Amino acid sequence: MRTDLFDFHLPPDHIAERPAQPRDSAKLLHVAADGWFDRMVLDLPGLLRPSDVMVFNDTRVLPARLFGRRGVVAVELLLHRQVDSDIWDVFAKPGKRLKVGQTIDFDKGLMAEVVSKSDDGLVRVKFNVGGAALLQALHAVGHIPLPPYIRRPDDLQDRFDYQTVYAAKDGSVAAPTAGLHFTERLLKAIDATGVQRVNVTLHVGAGTFLPVKVDDTDQHIMHAELGEVSADVANAVTKAKSDGGRVIAVGTTSLRLLESAAPADGHIAPFSAQTAIFITPGYRFKAVDVLMTNFHLPKSTLFMLVSAFCGLGRMTSVYTHAIKEGYRFYSYGDASWLERADLQQAGDQ
Repeated sequence: MRTDLFDFHLPPDHIAERPAQPRDSAKLLHVAADGWFDRMVLDLPGLLRPSDVMVFNDTRVLPARLFGRRGVVAVELLLHRQVDSDIWDVFAKPGKRLKVGQTIDFDKGLMAEVVSKSDDGLVRVKFNVGGAALLQALHAVGHIPLPPYIRRPDDLQDRFDYQTVYAAKDGSVAAPTAGLHFTERLLKAIDATGVQRVNVTLHVGAGTFLPVKVDDTDQHIMHAELGEVSADVANAVTKAKSDGGRVIAVGTTSLRLLESAAPADGHIAPFSAQTAIFITPGYRFKAVDVLMTNFHLPKSTLFMLVSAFCGLGRMTSVYTHAIKEGYRFYSYGDASWLERADLQQAGDQ
């Protein structure tokens, strides 16, 4: 499909620089079969059914942006994907000037050697420490990797704001942002409905920030990310579907992982592998019935995904409404609750 089909104008003042306080006071745009409705995230328990299962991504964001020097040259690294305990693939600035064998120095004795460079813009580096020691070093000298559309430096507040309250497994360099809306009181209210909550893990890479630069979506290459769905979670999701419940993905990361783990019959299988699934209109969803997600960038892979989920024409109208009504966009913005197009019988995918 033509990439420009997914373009729209977003006034800059709609981009959220900080999250709503408290988190669950954000707006929630409910997109249902009979229209869309302006709600609040705190209204979410009223949208649930006891037979539903909600799937959360429990990855934890690392302080993955590093500022160092190669001699007198300033170098910025954004971690993307872990290869070994001390080896990461990264996006680098200035990446083209880095040579294999060169060393980059950071604060507090942390160093990285350039191991290789690839055609897709990634640079592989080997740090002088690994495992828990590297994680400790990242927390000491790294910065929270705020998306590029947030045009301010990260600060101490972002270390809390850009992390879900249920984060458990280190590995992401971008937050699963739909999950940022949840608080302990909201989770308790959800539990009171009888809905089952389960966790999967998809470590989000820096490729999620990359715009689609090609004219045709078929030419876009997704960067792979590591995901895991346990046998217990696979069984819980499969049982919910067989019992007539809905599978609700909290965030596009949860959705992409569940769809990667779903054979053609829609039953979820245990999964532990890299996934580079790219979902555009025409994709037949096998697992997920409802998606909770934030509002996404024009011409982004995530706006393409929600357009596949609800129909491009419908999502264009939804986003027009959201802009008119003052919804806040992107990572720290408001949320949407999307019911799948074929379940709505929208028919415009």
